[in-house]
Amino acid sequence: MENVNKDFTLVGSKGSDSTEKIAKPALSFFQDAWRRFKKNKVALVAMWIIAITLVFSVISAVVVPQSKANYFDPNKSQVYGNLPPKLSGDLPFWNGEFKAPGSTTRSDVYQEQGVEKGKSYVFGTDKYGRSLAKRTIVGLRISLIIALAAALIDLVIGVTYGIISGWMGGKVDMVMQRIIEIIQSVPNLVVVTMLALLLGQGISSIIIAIGLFAWTGMARQVRNMVLSYKERDFVLASKTLGQSTWKIATKHLLPNVSGVIVVQIMFDIPSMIMYEAVLSAINLGVKPPTSSLGTLINDGIASLQFYPFQLIIPAIVLSVLSLTFIFFGDGLRDAFDPRASED
Repeated sequence: MENVNKDFTLVGSKGSDSTEKIAKPALSFFQDAWRRFKKNKVALVAMWIIAITLVFSVISAVVVPQSKANYFDPNKSQVYGNLPPKLSGDLPFWNGEFKAPGSTTRSDVYQEQGVEKGKSYVFGTDKYGRSLAKRTIVGLRISLIIALAAALIDLVIGVTYGIISGWMGGKVDMVMQRIIEIIQSVPNLVVVTMLALLLGQGISSIIIAIGLFAWTGMARQVRNMVLSYKERDFVLASKTLGQSTWKIATKHLLPNVSGVIVVQIMFDIPSMIMYEAVLSAINLGVKPPTSSLGTLINDGIASLQFYPFQLIIPAIVLSVLSLTFIFFGDGLRDAFDPRASED
């Protein structure tokens, strides 16, 4: 007879330790955000485009300085002026052929104007014979410098103002928010234009003009988050333990609102690039002959009827740059929002 007192064993169980083991590793907030961000392919491509653009802009400062982009020989403007884009003689619309003003057929402009053989310009030239490729590279760099510097002002003023307003609350918060409402009641473009008129032309003037009134959106976003977090248990516990306001702000509030800050900055940068372009379009941009994307577009508008490539090329660069920041910011917003999780 079989032994009926034989001990039973649980099939598939390896002990209490294995049942308590966490199957999925715990992820930090930023690790979880990065996991969600990678699922957004458009935002991921936009991130790489931004990274490549920033690296290219830094390297191009050595390879293509402003002096090279601005230089032209006035004695050879008739030879090198208004040349169409040329990369290869076999590529359509990129072979140096163009329908000159007053002509009914396309012709090789390089040959007609006596340009030496083997010399070509990928994006063509302007009316002075300056390379549009070099000027677009410099213009991209200048526009990024203006946008990033203005975004830094936006970051410092907006975050500081928002934390103080949200943390203090009460009458202080009410007064500070009314100030923001007064500033926002006037269109930003009008204020920026007035400041640009007051401060004059120049990169530093544009940065100050844009940065001083672009921080209101950031301040409101941070203030709303601080109002929410300052009532949380971990902040109340820090108060009880006697931590200073500075430590609570830097150790608890800032890390928790950092996601909102990053997303807001990514959405502000395209706006600042557009502000610079508009100021340049009304001759309040950087001083000539230095180029920015806005000044190139402004110059291209004057010759749009006869030489449309002088406008199309910087306009495409400006549009792509702005869209990449918008798509990147949109992806960051979804990644930092826990409600976007698909788990």
